[in-house]
Amino acid sequence: MTVWTWALARNLAAAAVLICTLSGIGGCSPQNIQYQGMSVPPTEFLIGPEDVLVVTVWRNQELSKEVIVRPDGKISLPLIGDIMAAGLSAQVLSKHVADALAEFMSTPTVSVQVKEINSYHIFAVGEVGKPGKIPLKSFTSVVQGISYAGGFTTFASRNNVHVLRMVKNAQGETKQVMIPVPYLDIVQGKNLEANFILKAGDVIVVP
Repeated sequence: MTVWTWALARNLAAAAVLICTLSGIGGCSPQNIQYQGMSVPPTEFLIGPEDVLVVTVWRNQELSKEVIVRPDGKISLPLIGDIMAAGLSAQVLSKHVADALAEFMSTPTVSVQVKEINSYHIFAVGEVGKPGKIPLKSFTSVVQGISYAGGFTTFASRNNVHVLRMVKNAQGETKQVMIPVPYLDIVQGKNLEANFILKAGDVIVVP
């Protein structure tokens, strides 16, 4: 383990504790965290930045287009211009596009297909075999995420694994919170609900 890697993991872990303390969301210890429902995969995929979409307007080739979701979460389409795509399912987005086109044409029929999933990725830092950005193509649990990151190194502190996640509070403000991962309990079958599903942008921190 290099000095830089050790310092990065230490600083991130310290920052995570501070973030969790300031956020006031759910507490920081595994005993205070409500993991119920977090281990259940979502029933639908929500579009995100970098995803490639095929927007098809029935019987109108000029308005049909293949687009990439921009970092701001929007896509650009003929006639209607920019429209928010991130955070929506393909079905909901198709309705929004159809509603916007209704100002220009009668009863438009729109379908949206996700051609490439590029937004669902996580990061792993600290004492893992392959730290960095990890692209995912299917819903992944935190234990699976650690495996994709190459597993633990010899010096990993398995009792202090955390996930940093961006969340919105009741006021709509985005904050970063820390979610403890009781890894040893999970692999021993004591707290399987804590093996929660990772969200895009989550950072697995292994001191």
